[in-house]
Amino acid sequence: MGALQSKIAIITGTGSGIGRASAIRFAAEGARLILGDKSSAVHDTAAAIRDAGGEAQAFEMDAGLESDVIALVQDAISHFGGLDIAFANAGIIGDMGGIFDFDPHKWAETLRVNLIGPALMVKHAGKALVDQGRGGAMLMTASVAGLNSGAGPGAYSASKAGVINLAKTAAQQLVGSGVRVNAICPGLTETGMTKPTFDYAREKGVTQKLGQLNPLKRAAQPDELANVALFLVSEQASYVNGQAIAVDGGLSASHPVTRQLLGQTSH
Repeated sequence: MGALQSKIAIITGTGSGIGRASAIRFAAEGARLILGDKSSAVHDTAAAIRDAGGEAQAFEMDAGLESDVIALVQDAISHFGGLDIAFANAGIIGDMGGIFDFDPHKWAETLRVNLIGPALMVKHAGKALVDQGRGGAMLMTASVAGLNSGAGPGAYSASKAGVINLAKTAAQQLVGSGVRVNAICPGLTETGMTKPTFDYAREKGVTQKLGQLNPLKRAAQPDELANVALFLVSEQASYVNGQAIAVDGGLSASHPVTRQLLGQTSH
């Protein structure tokens, strides 16, 4: 029996990266999946799951559009008969401007997808979980950029800080329901969003610099985030609620310092 055997799960942002890796991981543990993404690549993810013997339905949708989120939740209930897990993973990097030169409309779009999207998932998937009366788990993808400055542009960082607080607030507002809500905070991970960074590093032959600021001195792969996501939505995390879990190689564990090399001592 897998960790998610017969569980019904919604995951957004499953066309690539963390969402795709999580979908494949959840399916391998027995989950039946409703997958959403703005890209047609979501169908490839679903096909890969079905080819491996799993169950998955794919939908092209906008995670920040309420009607699309409603449709995703309703399909989980109508197709599979219920809902146990909702993972609001979809996100965009959004406006890259600084505090003096950002575009308010682009900022708003970043917040719409990255923050309002997860809020809509709480509103509709969370309500479905509560109405069923059997508990459940909700997970949101935040970021280390939401914990401290320096890991992303302003709009993205602000939106992810909002996701962290949303998870905490939702966990409290769902008191007594048995529905847990947590956020996962990835560090630098090779995904569709970060592809330009990784492609540039490969082109310049400087891939060793990716992730060099964390103690593990490397970037993460999507599977590593998917493993933590699996834990947080499974019964193994039955007492983890309202938390933002950093999965960043140790990046956020310290203030900026000059680190000594292993074996060196000061005199």
